[in-house]
Amino acid sequence: MTWLEYPIYVYLTSSLWIAGLLLLWIPKTYRFHLLADILVIGGIISLGYFLTALWISLERPPFRTLAETRLWYSMFLSVIGLIIYYRWKLRWMLVYTLLLSILFLFINYLNPDTFDKTLMPALQSPWFVPHVVVYIIAYALLAVSSLIGIKGLVIMRMKKQITGTINLADNIVYIGFAFLTFGLLFGALWAKEAWGNYWTWDPKETWAFLTWMVYLLYIHFRVRKRMNVNTALWVLSLSFVILLICWFGVNYLPSTQSSVHVYSS
Repeated sequence: MTWLEYPIYVYLTSSLWIAGLLLLWIPKTYRFHLLADILVIGGIISLGYFLTALWISLERPPFRTLAETRLWYSMFLSVIGLIIYYRWKLRWMLVYTLLLSILFLFINYLNPDTFDKTLMPALQSPWFVPHVVVYIIAYALLAVSSLIGIKGLVIMRMKKQITGTINLADNIVYIGFAFLTFGLLFGALWAKEAWGNYWTWDPKETWAFLTWMVYLLYIHFRVRKRMNVNTALWVLSLSFVILLICWFGVNYLPSTQSSVHVYSS
């Protein structure tokens, strides 16, 4: 599998997802909604097949570059959106996750990656895959929680009931924070094996710690100030900005140019 085949899967996956979303907006008709589910799942399978084939072709885990992580982000985000849709019947959440996944797929399409087979010695570690996987899952979950936070602020402006929304946000943050914590732990074990130290306050590590802290702050705030929902929603919404800086914004900081954590592309 090479970059030459990538556009085929971008168009196939995107077409299946968009067709599925359009069918979901048809008035309650079981047959159409069943077809919509099949199309959405078909798009996930299409992207999953490309990632699997790419992994086999590269003979290494496709997690090395920023473009490769965007592929996995699209994959996990679409799966999470589908799970939330089935569990809580939030159609808007499925729409958001699939459209954002499509956006990341087309960002890769417009900025082609070379998908180089080479893998630096530091990445040839058993901690490489679990570290990156749990972080991408955490990012996908916390992106969803931040969207729910923004929606909650809008609902509060409209003077409507917020209990169900904030509880849903809490549950997703708890899961996402757990994955974020495992990401930090796996990263420390990986760093010890690769560079001899668990933690060096590298710029990427610093922002990863800040991201972990702001979501921990949200959790503690919800425990101590249960009734102050408005402030909690603002903290949750703005926390994702820190996460985005940690993910790829930090790559553009001058202090990061010598970092061992900068993505190749």
